[in-house]
Amino acid sequence: MKPDLRFNFIADMQKSTLTVRREFAANRQLVWDCYTKSELLDQWYAPKPLTTKTKSFDFREGGHWHFAMIDPNGTHYWSRTDYETITPIDGYTGYDSFTDETGVVNPDLPRSHIEMTFTDQGAHTLTETVVTYNSPKDLQTVIDMGMEEGLTSTLERLDELLLKLTT
Repeated sequence: MKPDLRFNFIADMQKSTLTVRREFAANRQLVWDCYTKSELLDQWYAPKPLTTKTKSFDFREGGHWHFAMIDPNGTHYWSRTDYETITPIDGYTGYDSFTDETGVVNPDLPRSHIEMTFTDQGAHTLTETVVTYNSPKDLQTVIDMGMEEGLTSTLERLDELLLKLTT
């Protein structure tokens, strides 16, 4: 039986923020590892049927993760997270951008600031991601791109990986 895990997707157009809360049936260290190690990120960080491939990864303050989500036809959708602050197993902040293959930010797509926190919830872990956009229009753009559906699928993949890692 699948555990009943909490998932909240809250768009606040006035503040240009997206808040995503998700509970996982695993301890905080393991969930943290899945978010901060490229070999684990590559196993879950894309909605089905896409896959993820890391081009470069340096998880430290001032470091980055440059990666592609790849569709079944082989088309690469490049992104980059630039890490700003890191507090091990509690959280991190940074900037997310759509990029090209070389890591140059695409100015035509929204860039966001992310604040990620990890909290113990008994035997589970609660993640909260607060994503701040430059404008309500930018937030609406990512919603229209299918952000909620994409995140739902992506986080279900993390559930599957965590189950594999804990059994």
